[in-house]
Amino acid sequence: MGARLNPYLAFPGTTREAMTFYQQVLGGDLTISTFGEFGDPGAAGADGVMHAQLETPSGLVLMASDTPPGQDFDTSQSGGMSVSISGDDEAIRGYWDGLADGGQVTMPFEKQMWGDEFGMVVDKFGVPWMVNLAPSENAGA
Repeated sequence: MGARLNPYLAFPGTTREAMTFYQQVLGGDLTISTFGEFGDPGAAGADGVMHAQLETPSGLVLMASDTPPGQDFDTSQSGGMSVSISGDDEAIRGYWDGLADGGQVTMPFEKQMWGDEFGMVVDKFGVPWMVNLAPSENAGA
């Protein structure tokens, strides 16, 4: 394998809930490791998520963690970033529906001037997403 660029999200103690939600939306296998598994299981924050990784059958990889015990959650570190998901697989429409459920649509998912369907949403965990569905090469065939 060469190099991969993967989104790595940070949450203020809601990583398990968020990643379970993303697994329901995107499918795939979710692994979760806690701070307690790699330290003192009796320590404060031991049940917090040190690392979570979701790998989908279509090759998407999403990672996340809770803010480590004793550190404040700083949302200013996001740098105005969004998670983008795009392709020509109709499953993307379902991803949009799932991410928008309970979230705030900032741009409706609809046909754009470049011919794709595109929308933007901030999901119920505060993560901004850009979703783009290109016409399938097999469309109309």
